[in-house]
Amino acid sequence: MKPFTDEDVEIYIQSKVERRHYLVSKAVEEVQKIIQQLTAEISYKATRFQAISNSGIHNENIKDQPALLAKWSAMLRGKCPFHPSIQVLAPSQFLITVPLRGLTGYRECQVRHWRYYTVHGAKLLSSVRDPEELHQWLEVEQFSKSLQQWHETDVNIEGDLVPAKVLIVFRELVEKSIISCNLSSKVTMLESFSSGVRVAVETSESQVEVELVPAVEIPTCWPEKARWPRCLKRWPSQEKVQCIKSLGFDLLARSNYHWQLCFSRAERMLMEGLDEDGGCRMKCFRVMRQMKEDVWCAGNKPIITAYHLQTVLFWTCEKYPRTKDWRCFPEAFLRLVQKLHKCVSQHFLKHYFLKNTNLLKYANTSDLDLVASRLTVFLESPVFCLD
Repeated sequence: MKPFTDEDVEIYIQSKVERRHYLVSKAVEEVQKIIQQLTAEISYKATRFQAISNSGIHNENIKDQPALLAKWSAMLRGKCPFHPSIQVLAPSQFLITVPLRGLTGYRECQVRHWRYYTVHGAKLLSSVRDPEELHQWLEVEQFSKSLQQWHETDVNIEGDLVPAKVLIVFRELVEKSIISCNLSSKVTMLESFSSGVRVAVETSESQVEVELVPAVEIPTCWPEKARWPRCLKRWPSQEKVQCIKSLGFDLLARSNYHWQLCFSRAERMLMEGLDEDGGCRMKCFRVMRQMKEDVWCAGNKPIITAYHLQTVLFWTCEKYPRTKDWRCFPEAFLRLVQKLHKCVSQHFLKHYFLKNTNLLKYANTSDLDLVASRLTVFLESPVFCLD
C-alpha cells in the first residue's frame, strides 16, 4: 500500500476540504434563514409547531426548567457552530427537525398492546407490525403535560400520536406558509414517495433538498433500549458519557405508525473536542467525507451520507481509544477507510447507540457494491483526487 505524503494531504485540504466548508457553511446560513421564516409562520398558524429557532436549549417545552437550562448552557457554551436542528447529509441534502410544542414530562411506556387501525383510522383485521429497534410507538399519555390539540383526531388514533397524521397536518401548513410568506420563488414542495415532507430551497450557489421533520424533543431522559456505553470501553470518557446522556434524545415523525429515535444532540457532543489529545480524528473524517463526495459516492442524493461516515468514525474511535492511534494521519486515515470499506462491502453498519440497527438495511445493494469497488481501488493505491 503506497503511503501518501503530508504535502498531498495539505494540498487536498486547502483545495477541496476548506472550499467545501465555506460553501456548506454559506448554504446552511441561507437555508436556515429561509426555513426559520417558514417555520415561524407555521408556528403562528398552528401552536403545535415551533420555529426551528426554538430547537434544543431554546425549546419552549423546557423554559420552566431552570436547572436543565443552566446545565445545557454550561455544556454547550462556545460549541455547535451549525444550527442544532440542521443535519448536513450532503452539500445539497439537509435534514431539518421542526420542534413540536405542548408535549412535556415524557416517560417510557412498558405496556404492550396490539394496534388494529390504518393511519386513516379505519379498522384492521390483523395487527400493525411492531416497530424496529430504531422506532417506537408514542402515546399521548406518556407525557405528564400535553396540549389539548394533541388529543384531537387529526393527529391521534386511540391515544397514539400517529406520525403519518402529524405529517399530513404539517405538509398542509408548509404549503400554505410558502405562499403566505411569499417564498414561492425560493421554496418548492417536492413529491415524496414516503410520508415525509421535502422541499427544494434555492440558495445563491445551488439548490438544496431539505427534508422537514416534526420532532418531539425529549431532553429529560435517555431511552432504555439505547444500552450505551458498552462494557469496558475506554472511549468516550465516563465524564463525557454522563454529559451526552443528560442531553436526552428526540422522536422524529418520518414513517407511518412509528416514531424514529434520534440522537443528534448526543452525536454533536461526541464530535466536540474529538482531538483534545492532539490527535487527527476530525482531519481524517473531513478528508474521508470529501473523498466520498468527490470520488467514492458523489451525487446530490448519495447512498452513503455524512451521517454514515460519522457513525464509522464513532465505531473506529471506540475500537482505537488511545492517543497514539491517532498521531499518524496516513495510518489513521487508511484505518478509517478500511472500516468504511468493510461496512459497505458487507451492507452492514451498526447504529452507534442502537447496535442491533443496520443503517444500510434498506440501501440499494448494487449501489453499495459500486461504492465498495471504488473504495477497493483507493485502498490498493491511495491517491487524492485534485481535479
